[in-house]
Amino acid sequence: MSDDLPATAETVIIGAGIVGNSLAYHLARFGREDILLMDKGPLPDPGGSTGHASNFLMPVEHSKEMTHLTRRSIEWYKDMDTFTESGGIEVARTEERMAENRRRMQSAKAWGEPAELLTPEEVKQLVPYIDEDRILGGFHSKGAGVCDPLRAGEVMRARADHETDGGLTLSPNTEVLDLHVEDDEIQAVETDRGTVEAGEVVIAAGLWSPKIAKMAGVEIPLTPAVHQMISVGPIEYFEQFEGEINHPVVRDMDTQMYERPSGNDMEVGSYQHRPILWDVEDVPSIDEAPLSPTQPPLTDDAFEQSMQDALELMPEVLDDPDAGVRLEIDGLLSEAPDGAPLLGPLQDVEGLWSCAAVWIKEAPAIGEAVAQQMVRGWSDIDIHESNVNRFYEYGTSRAWVKARAHELYQEIYGIVHPSEQWQSGRPLRKSAFYDQQDALDANWFEAAGWERPQWFESNEDLLDRYSEDIEHLRRPNEWDSRWWSPIILAEHLHMRDNVAMVGDMGFSIFDLVGPGATEFAERMAVGRMDVDVGKSVYTPILAENGGFVSDLTIARVDDDRYRVITGGGMGGADKAWFRSHMPDDGSVHLQDQTSSLGTLGVWGPDAREVLQSVTEEDMSHEAFPPYTAQEVTIGEVDAWALRISYVGERGWEIYAPMDKGGRLWDVLWDAGQEYDVRPVGMGVYGTTGRMEKGYRLYGHELELDYSPAEAGLTFHGVKDADFVGKEAYADAIEADNAATLCTLSVDDHESADGERRFMLGNEPILDQDGDVLVDDEGRRSYVTSAGSGPSVGKHLLMAYLPAEYAEEGTSLQVEYMGDHYPVTVEVAGSRPLFDPDNERIRS
Repeated sequence: MSDDLPATAETVIIGAGIVGNSLAYHLARFGREDILLMDKGPLPDPGGSTGHASNFLMPVEHSKEMTHLTRRSIEWYKDMDTFTESGGIEVARTEERMAENRRRMQSAKAWGEPAELLTPEEVKQLVPYIDEDRILGGFHSKGAGVCDPLRAGEVMRARADHETDGGLTLSPNTEVLDLHVEDDEIQAVETDRGTVEAGEVVIAAGLWSPKIAKMAGVEIPLTPAVHQMISVGPIEYFEQFEGEINHPVVRDMDTQMYERPSGNDMEVGSYQHRPILWDVEDVPSIDEAPLSPTQPPLTDDAFEQSMQDALELMPEVLDDPDAGVRLEIDGLLSEAPDGAPLLGPLQDVEGLWSCAAVWIKEAPAIGEAVAQQMVRGWSDIDIHESNVNRFYEYGTSRAWVKARAHELYQEIYGIVHPSEQWQSGRPLRKSAFYDQQDALDANWFEAAGWERPQWFESNEDLLDRYSEDIEHLRRPNEWDSRWWSPIILAEHLHMRDNVAMVGDMGFSIFDLVGPGATEFAERMAVGRMDVDVGKSVYTPILAENGGFVSDLTIARVDDDRYRVITGGGMGGADKAWFRSHMPDDGSVHLQDQTSSLGTLGVWGPDAREVLQSVTEEDMSHEAFPPYTAQEVTIGEVDAWALRISYVGERGWEIYAPMDKGGRLWDVLWDAGQEYDVRPVGMGVYGTTGRMEKGYRLYGHELELDYSPAEAGLTFHGVKDADFVGKEAYADAIEADNAATLCTLSVDDHESADGERRFMLGNEPILDQDGDVLVDDEGRRSYVTSAGSGPSVGKHLLMAYLPAEYAEEGTSLQVEYMGDHYPVTVEVAGSRPLFDPDNERIRS
């Protein structure tokens, strides 16, 4: 292990905290032989959050991705003998938190993590010094514990050096001055000790990551945020025990605090205080900092209430007269706008990667996952939620990042609804139809910065019209109905009966252009791309292992031009994926159309009549077949129309220049009055219509964990042309499915207390004995999507089921908020429950 700065390195990792150390080790495991690991600070503690963050790991979250990453990290910490399993308890002071704990239990079962609910007396047995009269109960995560991240870093560096046979170079006390980029490709890292030519560079510098990324002209959207912590001791009670920790970590969730024994001390940490955000430029240097750059002095006034709450919960130990405050800091941590890590290749600079906004609890597994992506193109744990490019082109400004971080900070231990909407930084992206929709009392939801109507209050009169059809699907419970309205159900039925306008879906749109476009499109997609001009193809996009990277529609616009249409939230990630596979000969390039084209959907039995009345072209079935696209003129607006439907109805997606979108809406709105046209929101487009048709959604049904065969998306067969993931895809078609994606319906919604409840997603699927279903590959069955289907009169769930249960008519159960509800398998596979022959789309 050398500490001399080399002239060249295959891989340069900037940042030697727990993240950089983990990445170096795993890259070495996977075959990288020439790795340079550098940091501005000294080793073993270079001054980042690795050295001060409270090092406990609570594995259960509502995110499958983060739960699996934390579990895998615990395995690695155990492997390095740097983990102590103490258990952890999230205590509840309120009934709302007790309900959240029941929801926590269903997530634990869905993701396969051992846990249990405790009474106050049972909490007291495990934590004798807690005042059980202050709490109503607790959620006990048995696998929780604490780690030693600095010692783990030393072990990882030694292992990396061994794996590379001395090929790891350490360079502490080395400041990065610049990143050299030529032709959008990383070339070298300039430091105060010299310049190193690099094949690839990873920014793993914690809260300094944005500053380093800007040297390459790119953005990593995070901000330093204060997490307050004190250490109280010595406490006489703990002197009878040996070791680092002998009682469970306690998270006092309702006060947004934790108490964690540490030897003879008690650490008290708080997220309760007002958000205190820093600019990275204001973080002191190592020489200037009293303790370290990320440990400024405690802001006393902000901690006053936290100390009172901690004393109230644990007076026996924290009020020890012989104890005092040994340490008090405003610990600086990295906070991304949505709280998730920022991982993967930065799409504007080839060879430049981000591994930032990572907490200690998931760092070893993230190092492994990113290393797998770098070496082979996919990771064992799907980390799509953490893709750094999810904020690309809209969510990287300092003002926006800070506004979101400020809002997020107050929810770190909060009860966050699955449909919770951000309030800060809005509206940011507005479609050309925004004003017309706002005038119709749109209820706005935000996705990828776009404002999209979820439903329209102007459609309230439809509730009376369809009252008998939707009465049994109304949601009496406040949690189930939060961020939801029965108007969605009525809008859905109106669309099925008449005609509706949906706009804008907030698509990301980019064209593949050039003489090599066909060959490149074939290489990227499962579906055959050498089709007639005007033909569209819905297709999976796969990694080499045959798992899903995306699913999207590609239309051939011209001989040498293909239009890729994907979800708004997937735009940055999909563009990064396509760009990373582009040929070096310049035969194809990518043109982003997202901000140039607005999309307006017109669907329903009367959609053709409305369009034909204002369109110069023939819109008949014969002249404009399904799944084709044409240039059309609608009133005064030249547009591009694609006959496709995500809601299972006759109709078109119409793409028009943003500057003419308002006029397009007005023309179609006026023409539709004769047919009682209504605006319809994304509640129909993204949920009710989709669920009735069994349409899969990336990030829900479609992930790296499952193959297209298991998802029921093998209708393309295996084309002759080579494509990414072809071999694995072909093998999956020939193999027996370990699981099959199914549509289920809820048979009885009545809970134990007599209230009708409606699942929202991520709930575990159980057999008749109450055990979670597990397939032959160890994957657990859970609800990937949930939503009511007004046309079929049922609340629908989608879930992967093991082969022996994936049969229509099978009776199972779903756990929701502590109760079990009977469900039936309606469809095994991809056949739509509504209009199974797709007669409406093809009429």
